[in-house]
Formats: sequence, structure tokens, C-alpha cells
Amino acid sequence: MRMANGLIPLVLLCCAPALGQEVTPAYQLGPGDEVTLHVLDLEEVGDKPFRLDSNGEITVPLAGRLQAAGITARQLEAELTRRFRTFLRAPEVVVSVTQFRSQPVSVMGAVNTPGVFQLEAGKTLYQALSLAGGLRPDAGAVIRIARRKVEGPIPLPGAEMDSSGEFTVAEVAVAAVMGARNPAGNITVRPNDAISVPVTEVVYVVGSVNKPGSFALGQNESLSVLQAVAKAEGLDKGAAPKRARILRNAQHGAPQAEVAINVKAVLAGKSPDISLGPNDILFIPAATGLKNAASKATEIAASAAAYRLIWF
Repeated sequence: MRMANGLIPLVLLCCAPALGQEVTPAYQLGPGDEVTLHVLDLEEVGDKPFRLDSNGEITVPLAGRLQAAGITARQLEAELTRRFRTFLRAPEVVVSVTQFRSQPVSVMGAVNTPGVFQLEAGKTLYQALSLAGGLRPDAGAVIRIARRKVEGPIPLPGAEMDSSGEFTVAEVAVAAVMGARNPAGNITVRPNDAISVPVTEVVYVVGSVNKPGSFALGQNESLSVLQAVAKAEGLDKGAAPKRARILRNAQHGAPQAEVAINVKAVLAGKSPDISLGPNDILFIPAATGLKNAASKATEIAASAAAYRLIWF
């Protein structure tokens, strides 16, 4: 059925895929895309590029104005073939997509070149992150994806609708995507997906160590006390590791916790190694005593946090 203005109506019947099932449809043209038409024995068209306007329409010599957005290159070929039969007995039409401008994907956070990128259909999460220059050293352990409801659910475990009901949101482990540990996590991106990589959490090691400061958890969710001491390049000569403390920030209304730990015994393998979580402070006192240890540790940690905000 042709409308009075010469445009082709398009009806798309869509079945939403089940959660966890990835579907990669044929690329549908959109506003801003450029197509090149090759029509054998029709000099009026030749090999010419046509850009879809803001309404998704193109005007082709002898074929007139037609709606190209929302259909595939093969569907456009079929419609042009039908129209060119007025001039040719058996038109041979080939449509090639030469520029993709209607598939924007946002990549933000701890990547080297954040921004909005145009992706061809079928590109994966890994490829989107590669276009953004890859992950920075301070990238966290997860990648977050937000997808418009109209593009269907995100095929990842735990995907859910956000509070607005307009977006599906999900997380996937960085290791699953970048390390190819779980190919199913390397999902196909869709138009207008928003991909973000949060900056990693840190732990602080302060006091009588050779290199006090903040240390990124990276793709790990925790560091052990042994690992933290190693990152701080070990204890200095004046340390009193038997009287060390772990200071944990208040969470969910709970007061700040202080945990005594004998780091000397941990280093000797005589006591269990303890995991340090985000924003934990491992304080190694000097042999001269623990006077004002907690306040001093908090002060140093705050300085380290300010340094991190400036440089990262």
C-alpha cells in the first residue's frame, strides 16, 4: 500500500527475546546513515551516495522520495527494484551502507577516550570498549550497561528495569569481557546503549610502611593484608606490626569499626590473612606507641583520597 505522499509505510512486528538470549537483527537504516546505490544500466543513478535526512528519507532519481529509515539495505533494494521496473525490464540494484551515523553508543568512566561512538550492527561490548581506547589502569571490576526498553532486555543474568521503567540495566565482570572468560558476557551492543566503567575502589595502607598511600582493588573485590603490605613495599624498621589496626568506614548507619590485627603473625603464617574491602584503612603503628593512631590514620587516608581525586 502506497501513501498519498509517495512514502512507503513500514510495519515492524517485534517479539522481545527471552532474558539471556542474544538476538542480532539485520542492520536497520537510520537518519544520518549514508547508502550507495548501484543500478546496472541506469545512468541517472549510477554509483551515487545518498544520506538519509533527519526524517530518514532519501530522494533517488526516477524512484522519487522514499522512507529508508527502519528498513534494511536488502529491503531498500527490493523497493527500488520495484520502482525501477518502470524503466528497466529486470533492474539489478545493490545498496551498500557506506557510513553508519544512526547507531550511537556512549562509553563513559574509566576508559582512555570516553565519548559517543557510532557502531555498526553486530558490534560487541569488547569492540565498544576498544573504540574508547580500552580500560584505564584504575578501572573497576564491573562494566555497567543501560539500554532503552524499546531495544529489548539486556541478555545478562541479573538484568532488571530501572526505576523509570524505560531502561534495562545490568552489570558484567570486566574479566568476563576483556579476558574472554565468559563469551556470553561479551554481548552485542544496541543503538543508544550507555556503557560505563566505574573507577576502582581503593584500600589505604598508612603508618610505618615504606610506601603509604591508596591502592586500587582493580578487578579484585578485595585485597588481603599480605597483598596490601606488599603493595606498600613492606614494613619499615620502626614498625610495630603486632599492634596494627584495620579501620573500616561506617556503612548503612553502622559506626566505624576498628579491628586489631597482628600483622607480624600474619606475615609469619601463624594467623589468618584478612581481606580488606573498599576504603578500609590498614594502619601499621610505630614502635613508639599508638597514641592518636586512629585519628592520624584517618587524616592520612583523607589526604591520600584527595590525592587520588586530583590525579585520577
